[in-house]
Amino acid sequence: MADNADIATELMERRMEAALAKRPIWIGVDMATSPECEDCGHEIPPARRNAAPWATTCIECQGIREQRGRYVR
Repeated sequence: MADNADIATELMERRMEAALAKRPIWIGVDMATSPECEDCGHEIPPARRNAAPWATTCIECQGIREQRGRYVR
């Protein structure tokens, strides 16, 4: 029977695999990501894409995600 540590490890591994599967692929020095926010569909501003080329959300939607993360338990 699995204990809490085993269950937590399994969950972390599944989440890591899912995140890695969604990661952008490097093409030269640019990352092949969509210029659109995956939450709202609006364009991610070029300044944000330059500062964080891995970003998949605009600043507003990322703020909402982070705010939700603080209160989810």
